[in-house]
Amino acid sequence: MSKLKITETALRDGHQSLMATRLRTDEIIPILETMDKVGYYSMEVWGGATFDSCIRFLNEDPWERLRLIRKHVKNTKLQMLLRGQNLLGYRHYGDDTVERFIELSIKNGIDVIRVFDALNDVRNLEESMKAIKKYKGHCQVAISYTTSPVHTTEYYVELVKIVERMGADSICIKDMAGVLTPYNAYDLVKKLKSTTKLPIELHTHCTGGIAEMTYMKAVEAGVDIIDTAISPLSGGTSQPPTESMAVSLGEMDRNPKLNMDALLEVAEYFKPIRDKYMEEGILNPKVLLTDPQTLKYQVPGGMLSNLLSQMKQQGAESRYEEVLNEVPRVRKDLGYPPLVTPLSQMVGTQALFNVLTGQRYKMVPKEIKDYVKGLYGQAPAEIDEEIKKIIIGDEEVITVRPADLIGNEFEAMKQEIKHLAQNDEDVLAYALFPQIAPKYLESKYNKSAVVVEEEKTLESNITHIEVTM
Repeated sequence: MSKLKITETALRDGHQSLMATRLRTDEIIPILETMDKVGYYSMEVWGGATFDSCIRFLNEDPWERLRLIRKHVKNTKLQMLLRGQNLLGYRHYGDDTVERFIELSIKNGIDVIRVFDALNDVRNLEESMKAIKKYKGHCQVAISYTTSPVHTTEYYVELVKIVERMGADSICIKDMAGVLTPYNAYDLVKKLKSTTKLPIELHTHCTGGIAEMTYMKAVEAGVDIIDTAISPLSGGTSQPPTESMAVSLGEMDRNPKLNMDALLEVAEYFKPIRDKYMEEGILNPKVLLTDPQTLKYQVPGGMLSNLLSQMKQQGAESRYEEVLNEVPRVRKDLGYPPLVTPLSQMVGTQALFNVLTGQRYKMVPKEIKDYVKGLYGQAPAEIDEEIKKIIIGDEEVITVRPADLIGNEFEAMKQEIKHLAQNDEDVLAYALFPQIAPKYLESKYNKSAVVVEEEKTLESNITHIEVTM
């Protein structure tokens, strides 16, 4: 078998899962050239919640962050996470917006785009995949892994066959909640390797305490790439530590052959940064604890830390377990959607509302209503008819690809924000986050500090749980 490859997640999912994506660009830049010497297959540095966090909380230009990272990383592929037709926002966008975003992501420095749809509805991947191929990026399609009566090994094998025909360059098993058990991982990887010649990457989280074992069995089954995070930003709701995995797997014939001296330097650099965020309370020690109940709740890493944060704001931290117990019930009601952004935040928020209001579905966010109407795509299983009636009454459920109802919109948004936007990257910031982008753009060009306050009303929970995942 070929050498095992490693993707480093510290600069995206590592700090997103542990501390709500709060790493600043000036904390990232000084260590990049050392990271570039490690020998990673790729470094995940952008996408997910990094864009949102930059403009909402850090008052930074996410595009400039990407350009600066590219400037300092010469030898390693740069990778991002993209939510298909959702891009990095929380609704579906027009095909022209999707294409322009992908074009500029690649132009500004991205090599590998890991693209997924929260529902594994391949219709929501079509436009992204076409654009990634058109602009010469590597198109890695992630299948959102979960377990349910419909999410069987055979389900994923068929899904991989479909996305391979659609033009994927590689496949990622995206186990966002850390619920893929070691022997299931072995079985799934074995079957996928016999189904496709595409490289297979595995992404998981340590929350349930099984991630390292899962990686070991997946490597034995022939997985090509695994995702890890440098030790100060690893564990808990993040990925397994890069150094530990490199040492352990270095004893196999598929030794990833990473530069251990460089890795040590990277780890030492991030230790005081981690400690600072812990002292400030942004990195809550609770997210570093192992919680095997995750295997029951199927709640992904970042969602746990953010639910806890939201409940503290409500003075309802003592009801955390109640909310986690409600999550699988909501998920069953809604047709077993995989708990990945944006569905994880939506389901989590609905569970939160159900518990805090004392009546299930008394308060329903707009996003949940849109999901039940089919505006996010097709649910994996039938939505409970009684629950559907409570949520949307007799409103029509659409069956077409949701983006077909949108049409082209980029030029219209460019006109809306032309008084503030100075380039298409600015327009895309507005397209994705129209409520917060104007203040951010004013600050960007007027050089005046803008503080975006985090509201603490119950109704604001959906927004702030979403944006920090």
